[in-house]
Amino acid sequence: MANRIHFFGVLFAIVLLACLACEDESMPKKPSTPIDEIPGSSLYRVKSVDVSFLPQIRNSSYVFKDEVGSSVDALDYFQTKGINTIRLRLWYNPNNQHCSWSEVVNFASEIHSRGLKLWLTVHYSDTWADPGSQLAPAAWQNLSQTDMEDSVFHYTQRIMQHLRPEYIQIGNEINPGFLWPVGYRSSTQAFHGLLNSGIQAVRSSGNPSEIIIHYAGVDGATSFFSDLDTLDFDIIGLSLYPFWHGKSISQWESVLDGLVSQFHKPCLIVETAYPFSLSWNDWTNNIVGGTQALMPEYSATPQGQFEFMKAMNQLSLDVDSCVGWSYWAPEYVSFDGSQSPNGSPWENLCWWDFEGNPLPVFDVLNLE
Repeated sequence: MANRIHFFGVLFAIVLLACLACEDESMPKKPSTPIDEIPGSSLYRVKSVDVSFLPQIRNSSYVFKDEVGSSVDALDYFQTKGINTIRLRLWYNPNNQHCSWSEVVNFASEIHSRGLKLWLTVHYSDTWADPGSQLAPAAWQNLSQTDMEDSVFHYTQRIMQHLRPEYIQIGNEINPGFLWPVGYRSSTQAFHGLLNSGIQAVRSSGNPSEIIIHYAGVDGATSFFSDLDTLDFDIIGLSLYPFWHGKSISQWESVLDGLVSQFHKPCLIVETAYPFSLSWNDWTNNIVGGTQALMPEYSATPQGQFEFMKAMNQLSLDVDSCVGWSYWAPEYVSFDGSQSPNGSPWENLCWWDFEGNPLPVFDVLNLE
C-alpha cells in the first residue's frame, strides 16, 4: 500500500508540474526588469552611445583614430572600449536615406551580428521629433485618431518583426505629446491612445523588448509620468543636458530617485553630452559655444568632459534601479570638411578631437 501511495504521489506531482509548465507557456509574458536585480548587475547595466550619424560618416573620407593613431571603425572602437548597447533613431519617411527604414534595418543587423544590444528611438515622424516639434509623418497627417492608432500599431509591429530591438522608445522626448496634431499631450485621451497602440504592438510581438518612455529634462517630469501611470511600459527615460536641463547633478539625482520610488520602475539616462572644447572645426555654428552652457565644476576641456561623464556614470550607480546611460552622437564629428557650411554643430561634444584622436572620455567605460 505504501509503495502504491508513493507511486501515485509521484505520478500526481509529475502531472501537476507538466500542467503548470503548459499553463506558463500559454500565458502572455510581460517583459520586465526586476528592480531589485538592477543595482550592481552587469546583466542589466547599459553603457550606450547613439551613433545614428555613423552610416553617413562611413560614406565620407573621415578617419577615426585609436590611441596610437591608427585608423579604426568607430563601432569597432566603441565595442572594444566597453559599449554594450547602440541607440539608433528611426524616421518614417525622411527626405534622404539617413535614419530611413532601409538604413536602420541594415545597421541594426550589423549591431546584432556583433553581439551588441539594439536600442531604437522611434520618432514617429519624417524628421526630428523633440519638445519643439512632434509632427506626424506626412503620410499620416490627415488620419483620424482611430486610423492614427491603427497606423502606429502596425508600423511598430513591423519594427518589432524586422528589427527585434532589446530596447524601444515609443516616441522621442515626448514632453508635449507626439504625432501632432492628433497626439498633443493636452489631448489626453488621444495621446494615451497613441502611446498604448505602440506599447501593445511591442507586447503582442513576442519579443521581450524593454519599452522606454522618454522625457527631456527634470522640470515637470514627475507630473508627466504621473499622467502615464496607467500605461504598461518598463523604463523611465530622461534626457539630461546641462545646457538645457539645469546645472545640478544632485538635482537630477533627486528627481530620478523620486521617479523610481513613486512609479516603481527603473530609470535610464537616455541622452547626455558635454563639450571638450568651445572652439570649432568647420563653418557650422556649434550648439554649445559659450561658457554659459557649462557646469562650474567641469571645464570645456578633454579632462572636463571626462570628469562630467564620470559624474554621470556615478549618478547612474547612485540612483537605485538606474539601468545606465547613453551618450548622444559621440561620433558626430565634422566629417564634411572644415570649409563646409553643412558641417557638424556637435563637433565639440564628440569623443574624438578635431584631428580624429580619441579623447579621455572613453576611459569612463572602464568605471563601474
